[in-house]
Amino acid sequence: MNTVLITDVTLRDGLQIVPRWVSTPDKLRIAHALPHCGVRKIELTSFTSPKAIPSLADADELASLTARNPQVCYTALVPNLRGAQRALAAKMDELNFVFSASEAHNQANLRMTIAQSLAQLEQVISAAGGTPVNVSLSTAFGCPFTGAVAPAHVIALMQEVQRMGASSISLCDTTGMGSPADVERLTQAALSLYGEQGVTGHFHDTRGLALANAWAAYREGGRRFDAALAGLGGCPYAPGASGNASLEDMAHMFQISGVNTGLNLEALQPLAEEIAALTQEPIQSRLHKAGPAYALKVCQ
Repeated sequence: MNTVLITDVTLRDGLQIVPRWVSTPDKLRIAHALPHCGVRKIELTSFTSPKAIPSLADADELASLTARNPQVCYTALVPNLRGAQRALAAKMDELNFVFSASEAHNQANLRMTIAQSLAQLEQVISAAGGTPVNVSLSTAFGCPFTGAVAPAHVIALMQEVQRMGASSISLCDTTGMGSPADVERLTQAALSLYGEQGVTGHFHDTRGLALANAWAAYREGGRRFDAALAGLGGCPYAPGASGNASLEDMAHMFQISGVNTGLNLEALQPLAEEIAALTQEPIQSRLHKAGPAYALKVCQ
C-alpha cells in the first residue's frame, strides 16, 4: 500500500492568524495528543518576533515544555538566523526556513528582499550543523499582491536553495491560487531535484482546491503534505488568505483511496473540535459537517 506523511501544522500555521490567544498549557495538550492520533511530524511553533506574530510569542516556552515523542519529528518555522539559533537551542529536529517566491510578499511578510532571505538561509544552513533545513517556498503558485509567479522563477529558486545545502523543499500555495495543473508542474520539478522524501505540498483552501491540489501532487509522486486540524490557519501578511487543508479531510481523502496515512480519524475529530473551541474559529472540515464516506479504521 502507498503511504503518505502528513505533517500537522496546527500549532504554527493554524494559530498564527488567530486573534484569540491560546495558552501554552492548551497548546501543550494539543502537541501531546497529536502523536496518539498517529501524527509523526509536528510543526510545533515559529521562532519569529512576538511583535510580528503575537499568537506564537511563547515559542521558546512551548518548545522547552513539550515532551518529545521519539517517533515524531518536531519542526519549527524560522525566518532568519536569529530564529534558527533559538530553534537550535530548543533542540528542534528540523529547521523550516521560510521565504517567498514573490518579492512583494517577501517584503510584506519578512521585510527582506529575496536576495536578503537567501543570504540569511546561507547563514542558517551553516549554523544548523547536522540539523536538517527544509525550505518553505511561500507564494510558489501566486502572489496576493502581484499575481502569477513564473514557474521558471520558482524552479530556479528551488535549484538555488538545493545548491546552498537545503535538505528538502515545501511548495506553499499561501493564498490558494494554484491549480492542479500548476501543482503537477512544480511537483515534477521539485521531485527531480529532491526526491520523494524531500518534497512537501502545503496547500491552502482559499478557493476550495486544497485537496484537489494535494491529490494532483500525489499523482505526480508527492508523498509529503502539510495540514491543520479543523482547517485552521492562513498568512497574516496575505490579504484574503484562509485556512490550511484540513487534516481530517486530507486523511479521509487518502484513506478512502487506499493510501496509508497512519492517522486515526476517530481520534483526530474531537481534537479538531477542541482547537476550534479554544480559538473560537469555525471548523472548516467537510468531514466534520458530513461525516466519513463510510466506516474507517487506521490504515496499517
